[in-house]
Amino acid sequence: MDEKDMNTPLSEKELIEREATKEAIEEINVAQTATVENGETADTDAPLDKNIRLMSPTRMVMRRFFRSKLSLAGIIMLAALFLFSWAGPLVYNRWGETETDRTGASTFTYTTIEVTNEDGTTYTFVQLRKEGKEINRLADPSGSHLLGTDEQGMDVFTRLMWGGRLSLSLSFFTVILISVLGIIMGGIAGYYGGVVDNIIMRICDVLMCLPTLPLMLIIGTVLEANGVPQDYYIYFLMGVLSLFSWPGMARLVRGQILFLREQEYMVAAEAMGYSTTRKIFKHLIPNILPQILVSMTLSLGSMILYESTLSYLNLGVKIPYASWGTMIEIISKNKEVLTDHLNVWVPAGICIVIAVLGFNFIGDGLRDALDPKQRR
Repeated sequence: MDEKDMNTPLSEKELIEREATKEAIEEINVAQTATVENGETADTDAPLDKNIRLMSPTRMVMRRFFRSKLSLAGIIMLAALFLFSWAGPLVYNRWGETETDRTGASTFTYTTIEVTNEDGTTYTFVQLRKEGKEINRLADPSGSHLLGTDEQGMDVFTRLMWGGRLSLSLSFFTVILISVLGIIMGGIAGYYGGVVDNIIMRICDVLMCLPTLPLMLIIGTVLEANGVPQDYYIYFLMGVLSLFSWPGMARLVRGQILFLREQEYMVAAEAMGYSTTRKIFKHLIPNILPQILVSMTLSLGSMILYESTLSYLNLGVKIPYASWGTMIEIISKNKEVLTDHLNVWVPAGICIVIAVLGFNFIGDGLRDALDPKQRR
């Protein structure tokens, strides 16, 4: 390799391939050293291409990722949550998500009846009528309810599983929408530059200056004033949150594309007459995919917290439907539940913590595994 080639900047794919070759050579050296120590003869004169089995970039990334204990812990935590949320209701199906347990104490009504005789004497009778069973609210954990019941008499364990479905799926859809908007806007800004870049970046600056939480409260009030069904609040709010959260992804994509668009392979693509769309989405975006994946993974934990916060502020999923945030929101209305009925809200809080930690662990593992400068 001449001096010119050594000074030429390499793309991330080329860096990963070079590191894979280095790791393969190191493994061969270790194997040959072990062979010599065992009294055998190492075939050091064999051709290099016969000894080296090049590791593909994808395989090397997966190897690094699964070597990380935090990554494995994150995968186990999220796999357990997904299995609990989607397969759990198929196994534990005693109670429905919105089903109320009415096996409490019996309720009676008292009716007073007055009877007057012909001589003017009045007699009063009290009639007792059995109306039915009361709601079995705030029941302690038992064989009938593994985690007890909430204020509405609904099974906490069942609602925990159904709430996980909504919280996790809603977070995924929101992050995907944010990523799509950010990649498109950031790609356009970074590739064209100039006036287009200035306009998109100024829009990003304005959106990033807006206070997200107060804005969500205002939008929730507007939705309520216009008679929007409460069941759809959380979907509207998470959609609006996506529209105001894409600037972070756009800035990340723009910064990477500004660096990559001057590389030699982009000059070659320009000379071959490729379309702008192909150059952006086939040559530029794949080279920044590692950073995008890490950012998306870390954003998933933030979205779960956002959903929980909105539900806690009574702007999320409405009872009788469940989400982890809604299950915690009960403590803001009933202080007795906060202190005396931990089984109602603590499990949902634990699930939120596990989900956020799991996504963060996987994000950290991906960041290290996709770094082409990592040797191991």
